[in-house]
Amino acid sequence: MAGKVTVPEIMKMKQKRERITALTAYDYSFARVLDGAGVDILLVGDSLGSVIQGHKSTLPVTLEEMIYHTKAVVRGTERALVVADMPFLSFQVSLEEAKRNAGRFIQEAGAEAVKVEGGVVLSETIKAIVQMGIPVMGHVGLTPQSIHRFGGYKVQGKEKEKREMIINDALAVEGAGAFSLVLEGIPVDLAEEITHRVSIPTIGIGAGLHCDGQVLVVHDMLGFFDMYTPKFVKKYADLKGIISKAVKTFVAEVREGKFPGEEHSFH
Repeated sequence: MAGKVTVPEIMKMKQKRERITALTAYDYSFARVLDGAGVDILLVGDSLGSVIQGHKSTLPVTLEEMIYHTKAVVRGTERALVVADMPFLSFQVSLEEAKRNAGRFIQEAGAEAVKVEGGVVLSETIKAIVQMGIPVMGHVGLTPQSIHRFGGYKVQGKEKEKREMIINDALAVEGAGAFSLVLEGIPVDLAEEITHRVSIPTIGIGAGLHCDGQVLVVHDMLGFFDMYTPKFVKKYADLKGIISKAVKTFVAEVREGKFPGEEHSFH
């Protein structure tokens, strides 16, 4: 897609059967690279809790931290649509708080949309934010902010009852006015059914190839974060290996007196 990516353009991509690409971004430098490489959506994910801050889940991430990282990503982005994850406790407490916090992402951080986790129970919240003129990306299936309820990062929707619940969640998110929907950690056939049943684009992460688009955590797909690797991740590079080799060479050259050389010195 040429030119600036907008919410209406993302929605049209489903109608045109054009696959949507999305990656997480947390800082200015990464945002510049990903944006320049043609990614459609940059998601400032609360996954930064794991890959940036070193937490075991996304739950400790605060609103202020998300706004800080979103500002940095926005400064590094020209083309992609920037979507900010609303972290735990920023939208669940009350409608008024959810609206105010969503507004801060737009006004202070410069995001163009927000993402919220949850389905039927969050439909009124999504509707209220959308009515403010703020585009909302939904997120159903495996929702990391509900990790304790799920008992871990487990595939959701295998049983008939849970399958129907996720379908109802997806339909509720669409009905509330969301412009797109992340499907995480669900069986391929369930993701395919939801993708056919909703009019808004579905963006899969661990949901198979039938979604309208795909998103991955950038540190996972670049092989930079290796504390654990979900089955659905494809590593497109070994960034950890490349960086480690470069640093080891630097350490060796400094210790051996090879760096800095004459070409790196001022006279």
